[in-house]
Amino acid sequence: MRCVTGWTPYSHNAAERTRLPAAKQFRRTRRLFGNRGWGVPDTASVVIDALQPDNAPMSMRAVHSLLMTLGVLVSQLAAAAPRDVAERAATLIENNFYDAARARDIAGGIEAAARAGQFDGLHDPRDLAAALTTRLRSFDRHFNVIWSGNATVANQVAALPGEVMDRRGNYGFRRVEMLPGAIALIDMRMFADFRFDQPDEPARKAADAALAFISGADAVIVDLRSNGGGSPAMVGYLVSAFTPADAAIYNEFHRRDAQYSERPGEPYAKPMLDVPLFVLISGRTASAAESAAYTLQAAHRATVVGEVSAGAANPGGLFPIGEGFNIFISTGTPINAVTGGNWEGVGVKPDVAIVADRAPLRAQILALEAVLARRPDRPESRENQWILEALRVQEGGPGKGPSLQEYVGDYSGAKIVMQGSALLFFRGERPPVQLTRIRGDTFFVSDEPFRRVLFERARSGKVSGLQLVRNGSDTLWFRR
Repeated sequence: MRCVTGWTPYSHNAAERTRLPAAKQFRRTRRLFGNRGWGVPDTASVVIDALQPDNAPMSMRAVHSLLMTLGVLVSQLAAAAPRDVAERAATLIENNFYDAARARDIAGGIEAAARAGQFDGLHDPRDLAAALTTRLRSFDRHFNVIWSGNATVANQVAALPGEVMDRRGNYGFRRVEMLPGAIALIDMRMFADFRFDQPDEPARKAADAALAFISGADAVIVDLRSNGGGSPAMVGYLVSAFTPADAAIYNEFHRRDAQYSERPGEPYAKPMLDVPLFVLISGRTASAAESAAYTLQAAHRATVVGEVSAGAANPGGLFPIGEGFNIFISTGTPINAVTGGNWEGVGVKPDVAIVADRAPLRAQILALEAVLARRPDRPESRENQWILEALRVQEGGPGKGPSLQEYVGDYSGAKIVMQGSALLFFRGERPPVQLTRIRGDTFFVSDEPFRRVLFERARSGKVSGLQLVRNGSDTLWFRR
């Protein structure tokens, strides 16, 4: 079964789901009005026909009296429908939530609220679903009540099969690239499910391709800021790409009747054990994505950068309530082998706290600092120093120096143009590149921080030319 929210459950087949009989009031409503879905029937004729003998005359006063009585009945039935949904949701929670004692308390609270009429005014099923979700989220961050029935024709959209959605999203791997300084980036938006006994499954092949692409990197950044979760199988496999095969670091999931490990059925074949690793998180990072960050952090294998995550630790699955309603219930809870706990309700706390949209640049700087600290005498160290200096300027703002207008003009085979507040370098027919000042007359190419533009001045103080330089490469000179 495919999860709509949270983690792919380990096992929720049809036989395991609790099948609930409809409440007596609900059955009586259907006998009177038929199965019209959510809410009150749109006609009272069936009741009037039932109350009025065949061919008997009815005065206007009698009709009015019957309609008033019917109005009370309809009002009672309208209130009963939300109560019935809430009570059935409570029974599902009591029978399936991973902690039986807490399940009874949570279900009892929902039932008491329903009997007290707290949901009676919620005639729009979307409002009822939202109210139940809000109430339940205080007990577990994965609780979610969903209503998907009776959509208007204008809003009806055919649901895509899970396999199609996974393929269209490249199984979670939105972007894999090599940043300046041989810093690899994996932008991962979900953890797609796969089985270890089927090595040709597309999700596993996508993971293998991403990991093979970054195999030559000097440091790795895994971006989980927009990752809402997915499958524990992919979590275990990704973690195994950076840790020893026998590492005792994985979460154990505890259910009422079983226990499962997040350890992969088959670890990644060529793990990168020594490469500096950084994981980006935000308040949108949830569930399985939090598990990956938490596990790598607890194992002291990765530095976590960004904001505190969502705090949704417990995996589970969807259970049908009926009448178009479903509820996501957590059927297990993880216990980490290192910490003895998990991140439910508190989130994963970053090692380096920073606003989420600034986390990638901060991680790049940290990665280059780590690489330079480990390999200060490598041939590429000078270029890495240039890149690091440029990234620090990008983070902190351009350096000080003369007016940018002093550099504007034509050069032999090139020209410098001001566009707004930006300084652009045109060279032949190539697209222009933006220059950012490091200090004084020294600039770098904004999207290629390993390239520098050095302006030179005549004795008069006026700019006389520029050099385009890449460390270890030829220098190009352009006379003004």
